[in-house]
Amino acid sequence: MATSQFTASSISARNLPSLEGLRPSALQFHHVGRVRIATPTQKWFPSLVVKAATVVAPKHTAIKPLGDRVLVKIKEAEEKTVGGILLPSTAQSKPQGGEVVAVGEGKSIGNNKVDISVKTGAKVVYSKYAGTEVEFNGSKHLILKDDDIVGILETDEVQDLKPLNDRVLIKVAAAEEKLVGGLLLTEATKEKPSIGTVIAAGPGTLDEEGNRKPLSVTPGSTVLYSKYAGNDFKGKDGSEYIVLRVSDVMATLS
Repeated sequence: MATSQFTASSISARNLPSLEGLRPSALQFHHVGRVRIATPTQKWFPSLVVKAATVVAPKHTAIKPLGDRVLVKIKEAEEKTVGGILLPSTAQSKPQGGEVVAVGEGKSIGNNKVDISVKTGAKVVYSKYAGTEVEFNGSKHLILKDDDIVGILETDEVQDLKPLNDRVLIKVAAAEEKLVGGLLLTEATKEKPSIGTVIAAGPGTLDEEGNRKPLSVTPGSTVLYSKYAGNDFKGKDGSEYIVLRVSDVMATLS
């Protein structure tokens, strides 16, 4: 006699909304033979929460960011790998870059007015989970704070990134490929390094009066940084880079 087993992983996410609010006992399957349903861990199916972009109605013709906020038109996700293989939408990497299309008037710190650190038209990279996504004029945009912009990148090379504010760009040291005993390590077992060389540094932090204070590290310095901080990037040559705040740099090495 045929036996069919259903688990949470075997149910497509697109079918979940139709199951919401149903008790497991209320589900009936017509199948030749016996049907066994795995016991769920919860009494009810959880709600499927999807965070969609806010759609701006066509009657609105412009978006003007306020204060220290910036409007960025999101760069489209890559649809193909380097080898030309077409990627499904679920496998496409979420873009972290775009073009600045509007900026706010800035903010006041103490008696000084601090302007936005980027100009309209600049190509920027931003923190992965920053901002609020909106759909405007048929394109996806992001409204985020000036401080959430990691840096300016006018080329396709990560090493050309110009960090903003208190951030630094670091080229990560290569992971050890062998243990002390000479055993070769696989990519999965290599320990993620937290040492690297500073490639570029931002203009500095703002003090209580809105004046820039230079950073404590400079390009060329070898540094030890917090292991899980910052935003990771990979260069075209396969080199690993990370952009993080100078406060996440724990020491310089010499």
